Amino acid sequence: MSASILPAEDEHLTTGWEPDLAADDTLVRQAVLVHASWPVAVARGAGRPGRSGPTWAGGWIGDRGALTNPVVLVQPMTRPEETLREIGELFPPHVPYLLISAWPTPDLRPYGLALIGHPPLMVRHPGPRPASDEPAVEVREVRDAAGLALAERVLVEGYPMPELEPLAPGDLLGPTLLTSATRVWLASLNGDPVAVAAAHHHAGITLVEFVATLPAWRGRGAGAAVTWAATLSDPTAPAVLIASDDGRPVYERMGYIAVERWTAWLRPERETPAGSRPR
Repeated sequence: MSASILPAEDEHLTTGWEPDLAADDTLVRQAVLVHASWPVAVARGAGRPGRSGPTWAGGWIGDRGALTNPVVLVQPMTRPEETLREIGELFPPHVPYLLISAWPTPDLRPYGLALIGHPPLMVRHPGPRPASDEPAVEVREVRDAAGLALAERVLVEGYPMPELEPLAPGDLLGPTLLTSATRVWLASLNGDPVAVAAAHHHAGITLVEFVATLPAWRGRGAGAAVTWAATLSDPTAPAVLIASDDGRPVYERMGYIAVERWTAWLRPERETPAGSRPR
């Protein structure tokens, strides 16, 4: 390497993850930051604890469910014991959480976590929805608590998340969730709400989340319809999501492309202590 292109001794090249670096430094940085913002927004919308810091962000959304409480690293994990201790200050020992990292991590099994896998991060650049001959589906944006209760029920039954039963309205989608940054849509067929999706806007990018369709109504375009609504909620911004390998072809047909694979770890749910009431 030519000495002329080496940085001076008092200079350094950015890692791309310094806290004061612009959010739009890279598309992956935007994806990390919007994913980190999401669980905090959901938790606070339900009046529950959330934390956003220089190394990770997460929300205590509920006491049960493998996917209920996302925690997203915003820096590569270099001190796993310290980071997991901090996360443990937010979540009591019996509460599960899902740890998501854009980077390879150390082996976290000695700390009681289980490796779920490496799901793909998918991105769709701004652009209109292509013309389609799919049947028309009624899609409406949720505007009030009654609509949120319907969306919550479709999400729990459509994902499905039986471990969250029984669920009182507002346990997952709290009454103050809906803001200019967080929006939710329901799709209906024959007048019945059958699919849900949400969009969360942060760091100049759109995160598509909470996509679910009731099993009896799958394959009729309802899931795609609400996913399009969330994807195009800001037509000028890229949209991102974490897909399963089974769901990946669905998003690829919408123009999403897989950028890289992230890492997902689970701290499993443990027996609830006596006298504690699960949410």
